[in-house]
Amino acid sequence: MERHTGRGPLLIALALIVVITVTDIGIGTTVHLGPLLVIAPTLTASFAGPRLTALVGVLAQAALVVISVFHGGLTTTNHVAQLIALAVLSALVVFITYVRERRAQELSRVRSVAETAQRTLLRPPPHRIGPLRLAWLYLAAEDEAQIGGDLLAVARADHPCTRVLIGDVRGHGLASIGEASVVMGAFREGAHRYSSLPELVGAVEESVCRHLEEVADSTHEAGEHFITAVMVDIRDQGPQAEMLNCGHPPPLLIRGERVTFLNSRRPAPPLGLCSLCVRNDRTDPFTFETGDMLLLYTDGVIEARSPDGTFYPLAERVASFPASSPDALLHHLHRDLLEHSGERLADDAAFLIIERTSARRMSHADGPLLSRNG
Repeated sequence: MERHTGRGPLLIALALIVVITVTDIGIGTTVHLGPLLVIAPTLTASFAGPRLTALVGVLAQAALVVISVFHGGLTTTNHVAQLIALAVLSALVVFITYVRERRAQELSRVRSVAETAQRTLLRPPPHRIGPLRLAWLYLAAEDEAQIGGDLLAVARADHPCTRVLIGDVRGHGLASIGEASVVMGAFREGAHRYSSLPELVGAVEESVCRHLEEVADSTHEAGEHFITAVMVDIRDQGPQAEMLNCGHPPPLLIRGERVTFLNSRRPAPPLGLCSLCVRNDRTDPFTFETGDMLLLYTDGVIEARSPDGTFYPLAERVASFPASSPDALLHHLHRDLLEHSGERLADDAAFLIIERTSARRMSHADGPLLSRNG
């Protein structure tokens, strides 16, 4: 795979060959500049692939032959040694370039597979589902990762309603993906099967307890794996909604210019504690009217620190932004969070913003979105 580069760097390498050749011929035999010709293929290797590097190496070799002809011929011991040394060094540079290109191709294939697998696991929510508009953002703390230990999912139930999950696996990065996959898989499978949130949470907990040790990195801190989560049930008709909070930061309800924390009066323990806890069978109802927005997030957001150590003041920042739509609010939050943290997050961070729209604005086109993402 040859790299595509501008003509500038290549012209510089070719100009070096010409300058070194002309200068060496001009100053005579008192100073030998021919060995400096190896700079040209070495410089080319920094921006081009093995074929172009080899071509420049051949040109450098030809230039050294010209220099040798002007300074006593090709048969002198010094010129033979210089020609052999340049040939060996150029071949070595070409070989290193070839190995680098092969590894770059392999890395590109691995990245492509990894991104496809990560996106398949996360399954981005649709922009419209039922009477709701959605916007979401996932910021993975680990380099080269699209997702990590945070999780979010949206699914439809039969009554009809929309069910939402956001959660955070203890820890972050790629090592947490297996645990997140167990929770999201159990949620998607159970969202349409169970009529109540407590039943759904119980089913997810059962699945987590059954499979967590198989996917968790239990070499260290065995038995200390758990997942905080919030599940929300939003009915299509009427302003009724309810949530069940399993040890997760409380959502924010945005109604006009008022921003309110939805603190749970009946909090449940995190998922994955299994026999160590008793599951909560009561939910927290709340009113979610047309035009309201619900902001769900993970602790990577509120624990993001500025360079001076200040935590990100999420509620204050949300209240200061114009909440004209989920996408607009998300744009403001994304930019502001990165500015606050100096473009570097210590933990995975996720946002999910939901707006209830008028039932008259629901379109028939929402159906196919559900089948692809629900």
